[in-house]
Amino acid sequence: MAQVSSIFSQLLGLVPRRLFDPAVARHGGMRHARGFACWDQFVAMMFCQLGQAHSLREIREGLQACEGKLVHLGMTQAPSHSTLAYANEHRSREIYQDLFLALIEHLRKQLPGSGGNGLKLPGKLLSLDSSVIDLCVKVFRWAKFRATKGAVKLHLLLDHDGLLPHYAVITDGKQADVKVAKTMCFPAGAMLIFDRGYNDYEWFHNLTMQGVHFVTRLKENASSVVVEARTISDSSGVRADEIIVFTKQADADSDRFLRRVVWWDDKGQREFVYLT
Repeated sequence: MAQVSSIFSQLLGLVPRRLFDPAVARHGGMRHARGFACWDQFVAMMFCQLGQAHSLREIREGLQACEGKLVHLGMTQAPSHSTLAYANEHRSREIYQDLFLALIEHLRKQLPGSGGNGLKLPGKLLSLDSSVIDLCVKVFRWAKFRATKGAVKLHLLLDHDGLLPHYAVITDGKQADVKVAKTMCFPAGAMLIFDRGYNDYEWFHNLTMQGVHFVTRLKENASSVVVEARTISDSSGVRADEIIVFTKQADADSDRFLRRVVWWDDKGQREFVYLT
């Protein structure tokens, strides 16, 4: 008889139980389990995310619809919404934090490190950006963003070796991007890419002192002085390659030199000004 494996069960198969069970044991996840295992809770909440369920009742009814196949997911029956609510309230979130960190390390060992190295960079290629995640302000009053809107902000540092998250911070929606970036530690020799929302000249200097390379877009109203004009190739699309110092930092003792590169995009017929 042919065996059919659902896409959901294939996804769960990517989470080794040898990583999950030790995390549960470390944090006493099975204490007062009442027949509802931590793995069952994990499966239910994964179903919630992938199925975009909006309530505990939706999770239960969705799992009940495929109850004959739940054994392939490692569980025996769909939980009641009250059982799932109790588990979500009382079980340690650190179980899933440990699982996430263990999975990241597990996947890093399997994926080829071809992201930054393919560009012949001196170190890792990292991208830093943030995304605002909308929440219902009536439900999540602590996440007030605007008068009628709730939100949190996810600040993510992406490692291009395998496209895996290197670091993530969740803050309230009003938190400034650069303020969070200043709390992060980056490996020396890394190439950090970010947008103009992280513009802070003092932070740029600190990155340089730490041996961290960076590339960003220069703000249009930035006031700078050209110290040196470098030779450029007519065929490269580069229109200018200059060593600059910002006007506010152009004192006699300043050594905070930066590189300004102007590049013309033939395809989009646009000019880009980069700072590194």
